[in-house]
Amino acid sequence: MEPWIVGSEPSERFPLWTRANVGEVFPDPVGPLTYTLAMPTLVEGAWRDALVRMGAFTHDEFAPDRMESLGVFGGYCYLNASLTRILGERAPGLSAQAMDDLFFGAQPGIPPYEVAVGDVNEERTAAIGATFQWAMTTDKLEEPAASEVLVRKLREARPDLESMSNEELWTYGQDLLLKDFRQLFGEHIFTTFLSTVPVGALTQICEAIGRPADAMKIISGVGDVESAAPSMAMWEMGRQIAADAGLNAAFDAGVEGVLDRIAESGSEAATVFLADFVAFLERFGARGPKEWEASNHVWETRPELALAAIDRMRLADASQAPSGKNLLMAVERERLVAEIGEMLAGDPETQGMFMASANAATVFQAGRERTKTNAIKLIHETRMALHTIGRRMVEAGVCDEVGDYGLLRIEEAQDWLANPGAFTETLRERRKLFDEYSALQEPFVFVGEIADPGTWPRKGETAVASVAVGDVLEGFSGCPGVVTAVARVVLDPIDPTALAPGEILVAPMTDPSWTPLFVAAGGVIVDVGAAQSHAMIVSRELGIACVPSVTDATRRIPDGATVEVNGDAGTVTIVALP
Repeated sequence: MEPWIVGSEPSERFPLWTRANVGEVFPDPVGPLTYTLAMPTLVEGAWRDALVRMGAFTHDEFAPDRMESLGVFGGYCYLNASLTRILGERAPGLSAQAMDDLFFGAQPGIPPYEVAVGDVNEERTAAIGATFQWAMTTDKLEEPAASEVLVRKLREARPDLESMSNEELWTYGQDLLLKDFRQLFGEHIFTTFLSTVPVGALTQICEAIGRPADAMKIISGVGDVESAAPSMAMWEMGRQIAADAGLNAAFDAGVEGVLDRIAESGSEAATVFLADFVAFLERFGARGPKEWEASNHVWETRPELALAAIDRMRLADASQAPSGKNLLMAVERERLVAEIGEMLAGDPETQGMFMASANAATVFQAGRERTKTNAIKLIHETRMALHTIGRRMVEAGVCDEVGDYGLLRIEEAQDWLANPGAFTETLRERRKLFDEYSALQEPFVFVGEIADPGTWPRKGETAVASVAVGDVLEGFSGCPGVVTAVARVVLDPIDPTALAPGEILVAPMTDPSWTPLFVAAGGVIVDVGAAQSHAMIVSRELGIACVPSVTDATRRIPDGATVEVNGDAGTVTIVALP
């Protein structure tokens, strides 16, 4: 099989690689432009910056000439699990297994951790301990707030892209990333790793007192979680539609062309809705499927993606309001913190650790999602510039798709801009190769060298065990709650129409394009993911019972089966088959 266009070399020092967690961010082969523009320099550099800033590693522990935090193998992005495990072993109060549980979930094929020379480092342990002490005592995170202002100003200062030449657009978009992405992404990785500290402490304390299920409840209903905010806004627009016959009629005719139909009505409700949707796109337009790739469509470049989710929400019962669920979970969280704090009154040291952890968990959960959103919004400003070029190329007949520029290497960009027709066939061949690699089932985990992609099975071809009534499928505790309903297997968030309000969403993975579907769903089951994955944080804000890391759930659970989702226990029980 022809090799993918870009890729990296495995690490000798850190040999374990996994698709866990990163598969949610890059579910498809990595675009050549994303790789050559950002990965070996900005992304790898930011990851190392974060680990060094924590005190977990020093720069001289990494090979200077290769990627060792992330890698691209057979076209797919992998996360280095060896690094994360070593961090867990060096960190006070954590372990390699704890990091596996928090970030990777319960997935087959991951070998047990074996200590290697250099893993234990008392100097690094002391440095991490000092960082952890700061994390457990801070009341707010200054950097994410400052970076939020930075990306908001970039959006407000967006130039008139249509008036710029293709060369100007390319330089503008590229320079945005080169200037600020390493800083913003480094903040995200730093905050993400530190978010494990209070969660790990809460988990240990709750297990010690015989109440393990309470740990996830104490990190639910946090509020101010940026990645949950779009779903809240979508719900409110869904309520506007549900309350107006004209808006309902416009959506009944389908999402395609719905904005034009609403505008034509000229009603007061139509005017308000359209203004609110414009404001929604300005604030949240950067979000959408596979949003880390600047060549992909998101809500601003393809509003139908957001409108489809809003359409589902307008059909839901008012009792499904996420703000109400969030409030209930916040009240329960506060009740549990007070109750367990009182239980620990006889042990002041443990009580102090528990209360500090409960507070730090809310700070870092919100901070993690804010730092991620900051990085996504920066990528989006680059996207808007490059999409303008892509649209022009499609109109000129030299490209087939607006995002074809993502199939270029950065070193090819200037030649493409000068003579785009010379690349038309090359881009078509690369798109075909992209589709071929997208159809393959990449290994979930590998040690050392990855198998040749020519030996990989196609997606859906490997056999899975069938289920019977009464079977219990194991996952991880995600979001608390127990619900029984009909399961709907949805493989693409772009078309959510198969999911009726109150039904159980069964998804292969989730990114922000999926989370609006959570709102109308009765519960969520995900093939991959862990307690600290983005989707689980958002589900806990939206109050949706969720079980991640149910291996092959989308293939094992028949569409239409009745299932019980137990987010407290992390299990899915087959109640009835269709």
